[in-house]
Amino acid sequence: MDERRKVGVVGCGAMGRGIIKNLVLGGYEVYAFDVNEAAMNSVKELGAHPIQEKEQMYSLVHYLITSLPTPQLVEETITGKNGAIHFMENGSYILDVSTTDVETTRRIYQEAKGKGISFFDCPLSGGPEGADKGELTIIVGGDEATYATIYPLLSAIGKEIEYIGDSGTGQVIKLCNNMVVAGIVTLLSEALLTGVKSGVPAEKIASMFQKGSAHTKVMSVFGPNLISGDHENVKFMLQHMSKDIQLYMDLAKKEKIPTFFSATVDQFFTIAKNNGKGALDTTAVSQVLEDLAESTIVPK
Repeated sequence: MDERRKVGVVGCGAMGRGIIKNLVLGGYEVYAFDVNEAAMNSVKELGAHPIQEKEQMYSLVHYLITSLPTPQLVEETITGKNGAIHFMENGSYILDVSTTDVETTRRIYQEAKGKGISFFDCPLSGGPEGADKGELTIIVGGDEATYATIYPLLSAIGKEIEYIGDSGTGQVIKLCNNMVVAGIVTLLSEALLTGVKSGVPAEKIASMFQKGSAHTKVMSVFGPNLISGDHENVKFMLQHMSKDIQLYMDLAKKEKIPTFFSATVDQFFTIAKNNGKGALDTTAVSQVLEDLAESTIVPK
C-alpha cells in the first residue's frame, strides 16, 4: 500500500472508533493505540491494526490522528519525551481532533514545524453518532498551503469540513461552540422545568420551541434526553463538556472578555460534575436545577 495511505490513531474511544471505522472504509491502512485493552480489541474488528507500542506506530504512518480527553495528554503524546514528532518522518502530518486549549495547540504546532511535520487542530462536532456515520463537522486550523493534502483524509470521516485559518483558530471556534451549547442546554433545562411545573408537558413545550424562533439544533441533539430524563444515553459526556467550558473560560479571561453568563453555566456544570454526574450525558446538568426547584422535567 502507498505509504501515504497509512494512518495512526491514538485514542479509540467513542469518537476514535467511528473515525477508525470510516478511515478503513475509505481505503486507508489504519494503526491504532489506546491504553484501554477492550478499545484495542474492538478496533481490530473494524479492520485496523492494534499497536502495543505507540513509538512503533509513529514510525510507520504518514498521518497521525489524536483523539484524547485532555490537552495534557495531547501534548505528551505529540511532543513529550517519547512523543510522535520524535519518530515521524519529515513531511508527515498530525491532526488533533481533540478539544484542546489554544496555547497548547499553537505550542505543538511550532514544535512539530521545527521537525518538518505539519500539525493541524481539527476539533469535531457531531458526537459519537456523527463519527460512526462519517458525518462529522470538522473545524480546521493550520497552514493553508498544506490543507489540501489532508482534505481527502478528513473527507473520509467528516461531512462538513471548514478551513478557518492559522493554527489554533479551529480550537477557538470549537470552544466558543461548546460554550454556547452548554448554555443552551442549561437554559432549556430551566425553561422546560418552568413550563412543566406550570402544567404543560415537556414534549409540547419542546415541539413549539422547534416551530418558533426558539428553534435550535441543541434541542434536536439533546432534547430527547431532557424530555425523557434519560441522562445515561450519553451524546456528550458531562465531564467533557465541563472541561471544554473551563478551556473557554481560560480563553475569555486571557482575552479580557466579561463572563457573566458563561460563569453561571460553568457553576452548574461544576456542581453536576462534583455530584457524581460526570459520566452521564451533558443534559444531566438539568438535575442541578431540578434539585434546587424541588421539581422535575419528567413528572415522577
